[in-house]
Amino acid sequence: MAKDETVANKKTVAGKRKKEPITESLVAPGHRACAGCGELLAARLVMNAAGKNVIATCATGCLEVVSSAYPQSAWKMPWIHSLFENPAAVAAGIEAALKALGREDEAHVIAQGGDGATADIGVGCLSGMLERGHNVLYVCYDNEAYMNTGVQRSGLTPFEASTTTAPSGKISWGKTTDKKTMPEIAAAHGIPYVATASVGYYKDLEKKVKKALSIKGPKYLQIHCPCPLGWIHDPALTIKVAQTAVQTGLIPLFEIEYGKVTSVRKIVKRKPVEEYLKLQGRFRHLFKKPGGEEEIKNIQAIADENIRKYSLI
Repeated sequence: MAKDETVANKKTVAGKRKKEPITESLVAPGHRACAGCGELLAARLVMNAAGKNVIATCATGCLEVVSSAYPQSAWKMPWIHSLFENPAAVAAGIEAALKALGREDEAHVIAQGGDGATADIGVGCLSGMLERGHNVLYVCYDNEAYMNTGVQRSGLTPFEASTTTAPSGKISWGKTTDKKTMPEIAAAHGIPYVATASVGYYKDLEKKVKKALSIKGPKYLQIHCPCPLGWIHDPALTIKVAQTAVQTGLIPLFEIEYGKVTSVRKIVKRKPVEEYLKLQGRFRHLFKKPGGEEEIKNIQAIADENIRKYSLI
């Protein structure tokens, strides 16, 4: 793999041009992700914030498939491909082994999974890891469907999004239920730290990764990651789509410590949900079918409730 070298901006010091040190991303280029992939962007941000002393597990899914095609790997740290359902269990085993060897302070352990691996298939293993108290950070890359296998709905697919297994049509508006509240489910285990983040706000994301890794015990971080293929949006608009989701209140950004909300990212300029929905083909039926206006009001009500619940304004 070619090295990913990012040269920082030059600065003028005493009248001379000075180059900042070159840094190397821990997730290399040359992977097979789609253009504009929010998940790969999120993974790079997580690993770069975590630093080199990391051991990572990764569930089956888009992230695993595009980053580890034999005989190459985009990961520049010890990385283990687990099954779809058990990245949390494998990470728990790694953490226990490090502890048994007296080497638990030598590396951070990070488990990774998509929304399907986290909220559906792997929720049992995740719950076990959290309940047992393993010193592991679990990262859910939430692109809101099973993208790798054909855009099937998951427990984190939003209300009335159209997927291949919950398609919009004459008798349906798409998925009939809202996103599963995975951060609250994680927090219900009484763990030290739970947070939500977005690739649209990378500084906030990096800060939460570093904070999580500074805390002993199980941690859960859910990152909202637009998928141009599954969401049917322009790959160049990934960051805009992610930011608009937050600005509408549909994706609240917060931190929970030992079951209590301790911090929220306030919405500075609130946007109506239509601005978010119009950017994506998976919601276009709401603007074409008779009755769509009422359905959009239902989605607006979800955003309104998030804003009230987390005091986002």
